[in-house]
Amino acid sequence: MHKLSREDMGHRTLAQRLAARRGLRHLLLTPAAMLLGTCVYGQTIYNLPPGTYASPVVQPLPATPAAPVATIRPMQGQLRNPAAIASFLVKLPFATGSVPPLSIVQIGDSHTAGDMLTNGWRQRWQAEYGAGGRGAQAVGRPYPGYLSWGVTARQSPEWSVNALFGRQRTGDTPLLGMAGFTQTAQHAGASLSLSADSVAYQFDHFSLCGLTGPDKGVVHVAMSGTERDWSFAAATPGAACFDLTTPLPVPGVTVTTVDDRPVSLTSWESRHQAGGITLANLGVVGARLLHFTRNDDKVLGVELRHAHPDLVVIAFGTNEGFDPGLKLDEAETTMRSQITRIRGLLGRNVPILLLGPPDAASTRADVALPGMSDTATCGNGWMVPGNLARIRAMQIRLAQEMNLAFWDWQGAMGGRCTTMNWVEQGLQRGDHVHFTAEGGKRLGEALAADLDRARLDLTK
Repeated sequence: MHKLSREDMGHRTLAQRLAARRGLRHLLLTPAAMLLGTCVYGQTIYNLPPGTYASPVVQPLPATPAAPVATIRPMQGQLRNPAAIASFLVKLPFATGSVPPLSIVQIGDSHTAGDMLTNGWRQRWQAEYGAGGRGAQAVGRPYPGYLSWGVTARQSPEWSVNALFGRQRTGDTPLLGMAGFTQTAQHAGASLSLSADSVAYQFDHFSLCGLTGPDKGVVHVAMSGTERDWSFAAATPGAACFDLTTPLPVPGVTVTTVDDRPVSLTSWESRHQAGGITLANLGVVGARLLHFTRNDDKVLGVELRHAHPDLVVIAFGTNEGFDPGLKLDEAETTMRSQITRIRGLLGRNVPILLLGPPDAASTRADVALPGMSDTATCGNGWMVPGNLARIRAMQIRLAQEMNLAFWDWQGAMGGRCTTMNWVEQGLQRGDHVHFTAEGGKRLGEALAADLDRARLDLTK
């Protein structure tokens, strides 16, 4: 198969790209089977501080859900300003020949951390354009209940975590990068492992990023007979990413600290070089975009440039919209500054897609603010907070002003108060915020389909 670099794809004319497509065939891989039944994300994550309004604690599905009264299908045509991400969309037909694979990096809150929508999107596009692997993730298992479709992470008990948000957040401990978690070990013999759950997620390329400095230690990395020692020691504090490749895809990798000097790891990535798509979901439960400012510029910049995303997805808004004290002007200032910051740290013009918050509801009057004109009453005490509508409207306006694409997650669900039907049919959880695997699958496929249609429209 002819291999194309992402730079080659970006500089070819559209006619050349369409002609080249005839010489490529799609690599169809069966993704790892999704967990069903009562699998939940974030159920035992970590205690969140008071004032967290959109609770990440979710309820398992009943053993025998009631029969749905009708089959919900997401609404099509929810993508706005697709021209802003045209430079990414035109690469998709050539993804099977892209070396390295096309990379999508999504940052967000518990919706991103739970990987329901992103996994539905990932599975759809990896079947369509080729499976390039799992992509970037937080290192190890940063909290109980951590879910990572397609791969399984394990770690020994010696590791401690610093987080972007929540009770694990400690400001004077190791710095944070794009995943929002940093894992630290102080002694030799602390181990981490990452293993593929199926052949589709085996990998021949592994990356590990961490903090550097005069006191930092060494890790030993082993991938099915290919082994390396990586030292994070450096004259000045900063960050570094290391890469290891194997001749053929392997089922797993282990990372072990070598000495008693501290090692602080911020992210890792698994992929295979045969082309396709990777879609990284980097989310922190309960977080808002404001919390993303807690990431260190040096660390974040090194990781973003190393991940080399072809598309960045920003998916915040639920926690902001559930805050009765929302200051919309401050939220807008934060979004503007963080988008500008991400672009600056990448050092190049990377297309950005905003995901608006989904339809979600609360029974708490102090959260939903029933006196607000934008608040929608859904019945049985459930209300869609008016601030959720204000956040969505701000994001739509900002997308136009900053040349971003916008996907209306609430619109895809059918509009305000459709959360009631999604919960009734077992597609959204009983908290009226988070989604089940099936609900996420349908929405992820809907997002992928909207992007595919936009790509075809751009070629007409």
